[in-house]
Amino acid sequence: MTGQDQRILVIKLGALGDFVQALGPFAAIWRHHAGARLTLLTTRPFVGLARDSGYFDDVWVDDRPPWWRLPAVLELRRRLRGGAFDRVYDLQTADRTNLYYRFWGRPRPEWSGIAPGCSHPDANPHRNKLHTIDRHRGQLKAAGIDDVPLPDLSWMPRNEDKFNLPAGYVLLVAGGSAHRPAKRWPPESFAALAKKLAAAGRAPVLIGGPADQAATAEITQLFPDVIDLTGRTSLADIAALAGAAAGAVGNDCGPMHLIAASGCPSLVLFSNASDPALCAPRGADVAILRRASLGELDVNAVEAALRLR
Repeated sequence: MTGQDQRILVIKLGALGDFVQALGPFAAIWRHHAGARLTLLTTRPFVGLARDSGYFDDVWVDDRPPWWRLPAVLELRRRLRGGAFDRVYDLQTADRTNLYYRFWGRPRPEWSGIAPGCSHPDANPHRNKLHTIDRHRGQLKAAGIDDVPLPDLSWMPRNEDKFNLPAGYVLLVAGGSAHRPAKRWPPESFAALAKKLAAAGRAPVLIGGPADQAATAEITQLFPDVIDLTGRTSLADIAALAGAAAGAVGNDCGPMHLIAASGCPSLVLFSNASDPALCAPRGADVAILRRASLGELDVNAVEAALRLR
């Protein structure tokens, strides 16, 4: 079968940080199957990013219907089986996507993942102790793909002038998962850092989504001179801002993966709520600062560790 005849499905559902870390595998699969028709199954927040990447001919949405919503599950099964895929790369490797393998009757497509009985299993017993990027590399090597790069965002549209920011600004990413507050440096600490940056001639710029509004609002109340772009930036905007920023500091969260992959000097703050050895952002210039509790992390220590260009 020639590359032009092949139909390839890639599964990656989220979240943002995981999706960014899958961009390298996307590129590797695209190169390995040159000329094949590639389809991505993902969730709605990442459809635009996936289409803009140029790696996929089709992007399908998986709304992850609960199993008791049988008509929706059967519709997803029908669509997947109707895709006539020759090979599937399950980069989600979750219980849910393992069950997707069972959606097909026999013969099933070739399958890269951890679904029991699949044709190209990642059989490394220590895979869950690896960083996400290294785990992807091991999985793809088992499927015959050796060269898996780091995430590359050079294809993203750049419009850093959209917000008319002063030169030398520094991005502050104060949000993160709302149900994991231990992963957040306190807003008063971000406000104190913003004040120090402004005094040094570096404009502090807050970015975050609508869910981060409470944290960023507290920072702006404590230091009104901070530039607040909360809720105003798309994923492409964040990458563009990162490309022109002097540096960035933020919690262990999705936007910091995007910023680090953009080549921006990045300082990522970790508590014991997550392990940087397994999930830290990777990029050309990334540093990690960790404390058991982020409440114990001193502003002066963060300022001293900042990587600015």
